[in-house]
Amino acid sequence: MKLQARAIDGFLRSPDPKIRAVLLYGPDTGLVRDRAMGLGRTVVADLSDPFRVTEMLGRAVADDPARLADEAAALSFTGGRRLIRVREAEDNVTAAFTAFLADLPPGDSLVLVEAGDLGNRSKLRTLFEGADGAVAIPCYVEEEAALGRVIADILHGHGLTADPDALSFLAGNLVGDRMVARGEMEKLALYMGTETRVRLEDAQACVGDSAALSLDEPIWAAAEGDFATLDRSLARLFAEGMSPVPILRAAQRHFQRLQLVAGQVAAGKSADAAVEALRPPVFFKMKPRLTGQARRWPAPLVRQALDRLVEAEADCKRTNMPDQTLCARVLFQLASLARR
Repeated sequence: MKLQARAIDGFLRSPDPKIRAVLLYGPDTGLVRDRAMGLGRTVVADLSDPFRVTEMLGRAVADDPARLADEAAALSFTGGRRLIRVREAEDNVTAAFTAFLADLPPGDSLVLVEAGDLGNRSKLRTLFEGADGAVAIPCYVEEEAALGRVIADILHGHGLTADPDALSFLAGNLVGDRMVARGEMEKLALYMGTETRVRLEDAQACVGDSAALSLDEPIWAAAEGDFATLDRSLARLFAEGMSPVPILRAAQRHFQRLQLVAGQVAAGKSADAAVEALRPPVFFKMKPRLTGQARRWPAPLVRQALDRLVEAEADCKRTNMPDQTLCARVLFQLASLARR
């Protein structure tokens, strides 16, 4: 079964007990993990419980399909529902799940399958979308507004409220990986101590350095024409399993901000004043760098960069070319433009 977007949150809060297998897939691997953990806790409060939780890698399921049904049919020694987590799943597990869904084992166990960005032609995704006892849930990169609501909810759980400019800063700088955002909010909650109101200065002091870390590093390097840093940082992100789509989305947001600055500079403002006027505000340590980029990127060149980034994201979804190659190619093209 394929869930409509408006039905996803309700299902995650209270999954249909008739559903025995859930596929979570998409470019935001952090959101995949976060949703898998949330769904898992509707079955087992302690996801490390060795009697009720079993974890398997996708390649292990592909090599031994019968084990999937055996684990799903097994009873817990301590009672209660069992949870089977299949991680790093790809299309090579389709045959195993075809057999599993055609003859569901007895019991009420739940199988959670975590996958990467599966395209429309994915056999595994097609199987889950068409099966009665299964659900496929996409995990796309969240927009700033959606992530802002999530961040506000996480902070509320810690007894905290954030000023609008602080929330805007957090959402704007943490978009791209839900698990990174959640981890940063845990750190911020510790940082706040007994204070209950998060101000912009608090958000920048606690999250500012880490928010501009790995995901943004290749983007800043591309905007500055720094080929060496771009190559090194992209290689690290890809090695860590980061999908190219969040990187391209982050690059689009960065160049949209440069577009705002370029527009104000064209209207007569200085680059420093235009950067200072941005909302959410730029982390103070990054202002000199963004001001320097603004001088490299006039409005026509920024529009050209944005067109290339949008086209690269579309190519990742509609062509058979390796998406890492598409992502790297467009960022190196931008780095070349920055050097002109």
